[in-house]
Amino acid sequence: MASQAMSSTLCGMADGAAAFVPMAFEGVPASEAAAVGAGAPPAAAPVREDAASGSGTVAGNDTAPRQHAARRGDAAVPILEVRKVSRRFGGLQAVRDVSFSVRRGMILGIIGPNGAGKTTLFNLLNGFLRPDTGMVLVNGVDMAGRKPHVLCAAGMGRTFQVMRPFMRLTVLQNVQVGAYVKANGEAHARELARQAVRRVGLADCADQVASTLTTRQLRLMELARALAGQPDLLLLDETLAGLGAGEVDDVLAVIRSLSRDGVTIVIIEHTMQAMVRLVDQFLVLDHGEVLVMGDPASITHDPRVVEAYLGKKWSAKDA
Repeated sequence: MASQAMSSTLCGMADGAAAFVPMAFEGVPASEAAAVGAGAPPAAAPVREDAASGSGTVAGNDTAPRQHAARRGDAAVPILEVRKVSRRFGGLQAVRDVSFSVRRGMILGIIGPNGAGKTTLFNLLNGFLRPDTGMVLVNGVDMAGRKPHVLCAAGMGRTFQVMRPFMRLTVLQNVQVGAYVKANGEAHARELARQAVRRVGLADCADQVASTLTTRQLRLMELARALAGQPDLLLLDETLAGLGAGEVDDVLAVIRSLSRDGVTIVIIEHTMQAMVRLVDQFLVLDHGEVLVMGDPASITHDPRVVEAYLGKKWSAKDA
């Protein structure tokens, strides 16, 4: 009975189609499985300490989008353009008049001190929050305030700072959840999931239960789940958190390979030593506002960035 109920759970798509959540998710609340299929995370779960690094991490009805103003892949139109986006929570101005654009194939790093508004900005970009003012253009179309599943169908994927896997399911089953936004049935979803698992280097443990994975493997599985939806634009929220130095290099290699394959990437990350080796440009936020945007060399030598975020130790080390 539980399997039948789960197999009939539908996840509405932007184009009016629907994707089935597979029978494999027996015991997972239907609303939770459907939400994940549309780009939202399931409930948080603890994760296992990574044996290699010795580190652990605490796991902590929308209408169809308007016709694109430009074809997907049109190099003349930024894949993402943010215009004067603001969001207030009561008396707190979390994001104020943020504007920037991301060209296709770019890796943009978003940095700033805790409380700068980075994750709030991500939530505004992918529909978890509605901006008070401003525009979020994806492929030239204003998608501000659209639901996450609509943005997912439009080509935007996301990972989360707090890993939220289905711990009783296998790697492949976890990743398959993310495929339903684009899949034409369960067999197609399974194939998209297998492709995503291979892209992040987890093919050898595809049938391994998530509760047995290391932190590095869980991070890669989360990345694969986002990739299963075949995004053109990928938002990564602290994908390197909890990883040792060698593991960071492994994940950076995967991210670079995705970029070479044509995926545009926007990443929030505090690991600056890794970020300066990865990104094409930085966007620096402070108190919810854009402080500066530029290439790694200029940003790491900017006195405003050193003062607000990097600190004198970084400046002295770089010198």
